[in-house]
Amino acid sequence: MREAGDAFARLRTLRDAAGRLVASRAFLLRRAPVGALVAAVVIPLVGCDTGPNFWFNKRASACPRPQAAQGVSGQFNQQQQEIRSLRQGGFRGDFFAQLELARRYEGQRAVDKNLEDPVEAAVWYAMALANSGGYAPIAAYERRGKESRAVSRFDDCRAFERRSAYGALDRLLSRMSTEEREKVRNRVIYILSTQSADGFRTLARMHDGYFGPFGEPSDNLQAIEAYGKPSQPGAAAALDLFRRNDVDAYLYNYLAVQTGDVSAYVMLKDFERSSPQRASYGSFVETKAKRWIPPYEFYPPESPDSGVPHSDEADLSGEARESALYRIAELPFVHVGESLSYLRLIPTAVLDEKMLSVTEVQTLQSMIGRPNTGRLSPIEKVRAVQYAAVNGSSKAQLVLAVMYSEGVGVPRDYARAYHWYEEAERQGSAEAKYAMSTFFSLGLQGVADQDRAKAVVYQIDGALAGFKPSAWRLQQLLAQVSRPPRAAGERAPPRPIYGADDYRAAPRAEDRDPRQDQPGSDRGGRPYNEGNY
Repeated sequence: MREAGDAFARLRTLRDAAGRLVASRAFLLRRAPVGALVAAVVIPLVGCDTGPNFWFNKRASACPRPQAAQGVSGQFNQQQQEIRSLRQGGFRGDFFAQLELARRYEGQRAVDKNLEDPVEAAVWYAMALANSGGYAPIAAYERRGKESRAVSRFDDCRAFERRSAYGALDRLLSRMSTEEREKVRNRVIYILSTQSADGFRTLARMHDGYFGPFGEPSDNLQAIEAYGKPSQPGAAAALDLFRRNDVDAYLYNYLAVQTGDVSAYVMLKDFERSSPQRASYGSFVETKAKRWIPPYEFYPPESPDSGVPHSDEADLSGEARESALYRIAELPFVHVGESLSYLRLIPTAVLDEKMLSVTEVQTLQSMIGRPNTGRLSPIEKVRAVQYAAVNGSSKAQLVLAVMYSEGVGVPRDYARAYHWYEEAERQGSAEAKYAMSTFFSLGLQGVADQDRAKAVVYQIDGALAGFKPSAWRLQQLLAQVSRPPRAAGERAPPRPIYGADDYRAAPRAEDRDPRQDQPGSDRGGRPYNEGNY
């Protein structure tokens, strides 16, 4: 009887509540327009990241944007400063700065329409997807049915960000031509290559089939969703940006090891042990790595109609880079002046930095996205030569090649030196032809295989162009091969002896060393032989 009484009591309570609800219906209808108006005003103020996923699933919401990335001003200078700050963070590997850059360049908001640049937007979406700061777990995982979910809401919001980035990148790439996709790929490779071992390891994972499309773990949920299902389309264009290739994966692992990073060495050995076929690529990849150079000399300083340049914010830290940059003072300023003249920033080349006006310096700084200080910094002097070289100046190309050969302004890199010697040689530089002959004669660190036939060809080209060292070496070579055959039993004449300076100019008659006419061993000089040309 007591249970029946309780049931009747609950029934009466429900009936009374329903009656009150019906009675207040008119009140609710009168207040509905006011509530809708309040919602329309309040929801946008909460943030642009709110949406159906936020309303119905509190855990799957976007992460809050960094404070420095908010408050966009319509003024050009303010916008340029914000983009420069975001690019600094993006080059340093800041996950949220990369996402914000991508959204700015995508032109999602009206105030960013002047920045709209699909290629640059795709670059930073790809960088964010490749960033371990977006997928490395912060909290422990707990088992929830068939899937493992993160305990931390911050893990969930980053997953939401990556899922959105996959969709945005796929949408952008699907509208691009092959050439535009190649630009995206090359820019991502360049940015990651400036991050030393960490960047090369990321590139290795992005080409390794044992990882996700952008180097994340293969069981990453966003990576799995990107592959799609029969009932759910994936992100095919995003998946196709970096093709899986064991040779490229091995190459970038090898380049990471060359930076001296210990963990890169461990990763390379794990890569080799993962498959007998992979281990067989060793010698081939080693040769390829010695010739490898980034797709760009520096980040292309292009800009959309907004006039805000795509500045290169690569971190030049590291003992080798800082030491090389300090040595830029050894480069005669006339070479920087000639580069500025080639770029039409000054009317004629100058011999001294003091002869440049503040306006001329600021023009260069604006071109490459540097602060307008009015004084050239060491990196800006390097950029002036690089900028002239990539725009076709044979003189700047030759100077840049020498800078890489000697480690002046830039770290010593024979692969890049060879590249710029080759570019200058294509434009007919006699000095570059002579330098190329040296590369082929000596096979500097595997950059150019020892090929004496090619060395002779370059020497002949240099001699015909009037370059004296090459002309003198060619005369000596012809003297060796055109000598009449010796009779049986005739002694070979003594080999002439040359010093190191003989590579620069032919000796005059009055400077002739009398020891050259005497038989015997080498007395402090260097015997001429076929390996010295």
